[in-house]
Amino acid sequence: MEIVNFTPIPALIGGLIIGLAATLLMWLNGRIAGISGILGGLLPPGSDAPWRLAFVAGLVCGGLAYVLVTGGLPAIVSTASTPMLIFGGLLVGYGTRMGSGCTSGHGVCGIGRLSPRGMVSTVIYIGVAAITVFITQHVLGA
Repeated sequence: MEIVNFTPIPALIGGLIIGLAATLLMWLNGRIAGISGILGGLLPPGSDAPWRLAFVAGLVCGGLAYVLVTGGLPAIVSTASTPMLIFGGLLVGYGTRMGSGCTSGHGVCGIGRLSPRGMVSTVIYIGVAAITVFITQHVLGA
């Protein structure tokens, strides 16, 4: 049996910080904190590139701050092969483009704005994830 390190307090704090950041970006800049949209808007760079670059830099700096505070990265174990990870990443990118946004945009910001498209997209993301886990764990036995 696999031991899972369930940490609800840090997860709650992280979720609150993400929600606060998304809210502040909307209130102060009138923009949605969907990562795929922010990154996609950087190519080609336009007049709004400075805030987009600042947002991405904040993500990177947040990760670096975590490493400095904790002394390292958490151990991440993946049993998937490199080609499978690449294929999965390409599927995520395709789905993000097809769905007009990613889980952060639809899940965090769309639901927070009571967007029907965001709510439907989030239900689809979660449903497909649940089906994928069921198939890989119980049907394929991975």
